Amino acid sequence: MRVKGGFVTRHRHKKILRLAKGYRRSKNRIFHAANPTVLRALAYAYRDRRAKKRDFRRLWIIRINAAARMNGMSYSTLISGLKKAGVAINRKLLADLAISDQPAFAELVDRAKASQ
Repeated sequence: MRVKGGFVTRHRHKKILRLAKGYRRSKNRIFHAANPTVLRALAYAYRDRRAKKRDFRRLWIIRINAAARMNGMSYSTLISGLKKAGVAINRKLLADLAISDQPAFAELVDRAKASQ
């Protein structure tokens, strides 16, 4: 007597096919085509949720460095000076200030220069 999957197999297949909604051709209708595609997509999504954090930090550092150099200072000396001055501000906010509020950023640069 052979064992058929029944409810469990159908449930697993439906779950994968729900995740494959929006895929083209047979990949959104046929389990054997959809399964590896969905698993690969989930793996990429997991990996890229972590990579996104690195990418944004890199972008913020580039923006801070550009703004710091416009004020006559390098990125590393700015960060070091801010730490010595006791200014606790993260790179995301610092990059936002560099773009949206340049006078405030210049004031932070002056503080960093004074603490060097």
